[in-house]
Amino acid sequence: MEQTNESTYQAATAVAGIIEGHFIKHLAAAKEEGEENLATAPSAKIVEKIIDVAFWASLRREEGNSTRMSIAFVDPVQAGKPLLFEKPLPLSPMVLTKLAPGVERPGVHVGVWHDGNELYIWGTTIKLPNFCFVLDVSEPGLLVVKHRRIQGLGKFTNVAMLKGDQVKVVDESSGYSSCSPALLKSLLGLDSSVLWNNPENVLIQIAVSMRAHKRGGILLVTPAGNSSWKESIVHPLQYPVSPAFSGVADLIRQDSSSVSEIYWQNALRREVENVSGLTAVDGATIVNDHHELLAFGAKIIRANSSTPVEKIIITEPVIGGDPAYVHPSSIGGTRHLSAAQFVHDQHDSIALVASQDGYFTIFSWSATKQMVQAHRVDILLL
Repeated sequence: MEQTNESTYQAATAVAGIIEGHFIKHLAAAKEEGEENLATAPSAKIVEKIIDVAFWASLRREEGNSTRMSIAFVDPVQAGKPLLFEKPLPLSPMVLTKLAPGVERPGVHVGVWHDGNELYIWGTTIKLPNFCFVLDVSEPGLLVVKHRRIQGLGKFTNVAMLKGDQVKVVDESSGYSSCSPALLKSLLGLDSSVLWNNPENVLIQIAVSMRAHKRGGILLVTPAGNSSWKESIVHPLQYPVSPAFSGVADLIRQDSSSVSEIYWQNALRREVENVSGLTAVDGATIVNDHHELLAFGAKIIRANSSTPVEKIIITEPVIGGDPAYVHPSSIGGTRHLSAAQFVHDQHDSIALVASQDGYFTIFSWSATKQMVQAHRVDILLL
């Protein structure tokens, strides 16, 4: 299709071709593997136009409120049972701003399609085909390109972030290392599960909720049945939990065929908020890898048998995000330093650190490099 209007948001022009290539590659691979209900790949011009319009809409306000919404490039015939407008609306910043108050809730998408020449808004939907192009208008000047996972649950896979003149494109290959934690691979869509009770899918929801409360926090995930983590914690514990609280764990253990997806998602949301809320308390929240809550408000110390962590490797899963070797104190405050020390002492554990400013870091042990690695993944959690 041809677009008659040139983009005035230069970042949209710069990234459109890369995003087009991403969707073409993944949709072709999915088709070859026999996947069904696949979306249509947007052309670079379509990507550029949607991003351009959404960016200028994000800077507008309606009755004092910022424009927030999710825009999906989808043919209405692939949108399940959509809400259709009697007449299509033009895709413009003014129209998006006026619509925003009614479509800002999570899970609602503004449907955009084309008539061969121009893009238009046809209505809204809560159902999307696989690998559907989605643009999330998160806050003024902040846009996130993402797509729906193949028959997956929970968070969409992020493709790129645009913030003002800053553009970051996710580098999927950054998760191929044998030392990459499973959580990172799942966030990148490399090893995602279609099972609603998959532990990594649940951990992603906890990470998103931790970041959302904006108070900062640490979540330590330790091996079940192993108490060596206690060597790296000040005793007595301020808020020990006995017996271990199993609200999230009980949901994971349920047979996926015995409950509905809607029931599980609602129940999980409540349990996740219960656990992630505790990470706002000063100190670390500790769970095992079965998602059983062991303690919160815990103070991390260096184990007697260990040495101070002097250097870590930090990466960001974006194109051009080359790894750097730094002292852990250089990437954040005491939370980051103590989390790095904990993983330095407890190689079988991981630490998730949310900063008040929105940054989010996964700390894990690299067996090949024999050091702590920090993955800054806030771009994947937007």
